[in-house]
Amino acid sequence: MPLRHGVVKAHNSPGSTPGSPPRTRILVVGGGYVGMYTALRLQRKLKSDEAEIVVVTPDPYMTYQPFLPEAAAGSISPRHVVVPLRRVLDGCKIVIGEARSIDHAKRIATVATLATEEEGTGPVEMPYDELVLAPGSVSRTLPVPGLAELGIGFKTVEEAIGLRNHVIEQMDIASATRDPALRDAALTFVFVGGGYAGVEALGELEDMARYASRYYHNIKAEDMKWILVEASGRILPEVGEEMGQYAIRELRRRNIDVRLETRLDSCADRVAVLDDGSRFPNRTLVWTAGVKPHPILAASDLPLNARGRLACTAELKVDGAEHAWAAGDAAAVPDLTADETGKECAPNAQHAVRQAKVLAENIVASLRGEPLKNYEHSYAGSVASLGLHQGVAHVYGRKLKGYPAWLMHRAYHLSRVPTFNRKARVLAEWTLSGLFKREIVSLGSLEHPRAEFELAAGGHPPKTP
Repeated sequence: MPLRHGVVKAHNSPGSTPGSPPRTRILVVGGGYVGMYTALRLQRKLKSDEAEIVVVTPDPYMTYQPFLPEAAAGSISPRHVVVPLRRVLDGCKIVIGEARSIDHAKRIATVATLATEEEGTGPVEMPYDELVLAPGSVSRTLPVPGLAELGIGFKTVEEAIGLRNHVIEQMDIASATRDPALRDAALTFVFVGGGYAGVEALGELEDMARYASRYYHNIKAEDMKWILVEASGRILPEVGEEMGQYAIRELRRRNIDVRLETRLDSCADRVAVLDDGSRFPNRTLVWTAGVKPHPILAASDLPLNARGRLACTAELKVDGAEHAWAAGDAAAVPDLTADETGKECAPNAQHAVRQAKVLAENIVASLRGEPLKNYEHSYAGSVASLGLHQGVAHVYGRKLKGYPAWLMHRAYHLSRVPTFNRKARVLAEWTLSGLFKREIVSLGSLEHPRAEFELAAGGHPPKTP
């Protein structure tokens, strides 16, 4: 499909011949859970002469986010946490770029691609017939002094591997410095947010760092301070109060300082200041305190609810907008299985994957004039890892903790990671990691691949934050 700077009607799409019915152009915005699974099912259900499926995504891969903590801990290679879209969606057109705005009244999306940035021509207009909005969500930040400059996120594979490198580098700094204050700050790790991302990342990285400390002659596991800051009175609310309390006890047993009903007031000058008066000089502050809707939603003319998500029907159609569909984090989908009226499906991967299947089938049904079906799924439960051989689970009413929960966590996510190729590779890595010692190498220089050459050429190496 050509990218043009003017409005191009859908019937001009490649593959149509004069006198033949025009192909329907389906534009999928986002290459995450919903985007990839929807496009995958559409390419299986629709013939090439029926529809042209275009996927606009900022990255050429889908990230399986539940495996990010294990990638950060070194249990899984980064390349096995992602699924290459061009290989999986070989029947779709993949456009690497970002949708900047959507004019659904005209059926046009404005898209900035890597090519338009190089050309300096500005975003292009991309027409469509059917729109699937699945951009996911972005980190929700607060106006905390110092957060924008010093905070580290945990939503992408790049952030996960960067955090792993950073933690090991801080141990290297602490091992080599003669300054007690610098050593103490380097060995202090603050995590803000007690949801899945924060707790699992903290659990896996603390486990890794504790193991790595045995290879440092002057660092012991008890020298490190790990602090979890949570604004509410509980962590991991998805696994239930009982399992959440167990998780707190398990973390505290490992000398992790869990601060409930506590907020971060400031992290300026590398000092984490909490609202209970505590101050922690540190060089690592990980922010996982929630997410918010993707900015593209506000840059569209589609109806949003009070929280900025797309108002959707149970059929996964955008309410009041024909030929517009949504699911996942971006969509406020009514939960038909809930006892209370007006409740929405939680924005998590469990719903997203199942919604994608119904969404794709409804698009096909709509194109063929067949009846649509509602999305309806009872929440099965949740599993969470707290580090190697430790976890909590609340699945179909059954509560597990410790090793059985950790094993269920791995089994569940192995069954859910896309493609047999990825399943086999992840299983092989887990098997090998059980037979050999952990890798504790930092490859932080990968973030600045030209630094060595620039220095040799007379330049200055980049500064490490």
